[in-house]
Amino acid sequence: MEASNKAARIVRTVIETLKPGFAVRLWTGERIGPATGPVLTINDQDIVWQVVRRPTLSTLIEMWVSKAIDVEDGSPLDLYAIPFEGKLRLKLKSLPKLAILRDLPAVLFSRKQMAARSDLAGRNPFVSGSSKQAIEHHYDISNAFYQLFLDERMVYSCGYFTDFANDIDMAQADKLEHICRKLRLKPGDHLLDIGCGWGGMLIHAAKNHGVIGHGVSLSEEQTAFARERIRAEGLEKRITIDIKSYTDLTGSYDKISSIGMFEHLGLVNHAAYFSTIHRLLKPDGIYLHHAITKRDKGSLKKTLRKDPGYKALVKYIFPGGELDTIGMTVGNLEAHGFLVYDVENLREHYAQTCRLWAQRLQARFGAAVAEVGEPRARLWLLYLAGCSQMFNNGSTQLFQTVATKRRRGPSSLPPTRADLYR
Repeated sequence: MEASNKAARIVRTVIETLKPGFAVRLWTGERIGPATGPVLTINDQDIVWQVVRRPTLSTLIEMWVSKAIDVEDGSPLDLYAIPFEGKLRLKLKSLPKLAILRDLPAVLFSRKQMAARSDLAGRNPFVSGSSKQAIEHHYDISNAFYQLFLDERMVYSCGYFTDFANDIDMAQADKLEHICRKLRLKPGDHLLDIGCGWGGMLIHAAKNHGVIGHGVSLSEEQTAFARERIRAEGLEKRITIDIKSYTDLTGSYDKISSIGMFEHLGLVNHAAYFSTIHRLLKPDGIYLHHAITKRDKGSLKKTLRKDPGYKALVKYIFPGGELDTIGMTVGNLEAHGFLVYDVENLREHYAQTCRLWAQRLQARFGAAVAEVGEPRARLWLLYLAGCSQMFNNGSTQLFQTVATKRRRGPSSLPPTRADLYR
């Protein structure tokens, strides 16, 4: 009992100093903070020992996954929506450390080990570039699981909201059409979609723009699902998908799209990737690059530093993934023989996309637990809510970049962009 009381006093001191803006309920039943709104519940006094032992974001994630911490009267999205006043670093410095240290020994000697959740971690968390096994870790969880929160077309990338009141189905349909217009697709064009997922882009382009589509993917589950959808649409003669790396592709294409796959490559593979795109694209072709980026911090060393959020993301969600900056994207395109024509930031669109995904997963949480188990369902809910916040605060962005091969004379693009918004 003494250890529990002292652990509660430590947590109470921390919460009252930080003033996070939401209420916290301790394992003792005590509530600290506002009387209304979402409540962060701490269900285990061992949280103090766990944080002292390993003060990392991974510790908090594993506490969430194991339900040592939870949210009542709301969801992680609701907690993220509450603004945090002041700078966390300054508030942490103002903690009464001596008072905390006096209570800490009793807490530490009564510690117990929290249940490990290492089974949720990826296989190569700090390797630059995803392997086939890493792709399967993320995408081959269960098609039925992704159906619970994605749109009807199963598009797992940023939507495009012509109105932020639109639902996810309309936003993804509008996104696919927005990309098709940027590529200036026309009947008979040979379109390559790299990392084609569940086939949404290829099916939309074939049905609405008359293209002949080819896709590549490393995911067995996604490809099987995409092929079923293609057969159901009667498009087997117009769309093919191979399970292979983009590096093994041959031939040439009028248009190439890369939608949400570039983040998996790893920085060490960027030069080979852009060289391959240049080789595959016809002289008058168009390439669309749709990828998440991070903020440039003024120096390469600072920009490439792996922060806690990145380490947690690649450990649990995207093994081997790395983000570049929009400057690096444009620089690589130019260095590998491309001319860049359009760069559009859809940061707010991705914040809304992830928000809707998280809300849909929360609404169908029981079905998600039945499909993949409660630990993984909780992990994905936290991940989607966290991504929404990262895009909302501008620390992470999403750019669509349109490029053509460098050549003399006019490009294959029209003189204005009016046709994109007709």
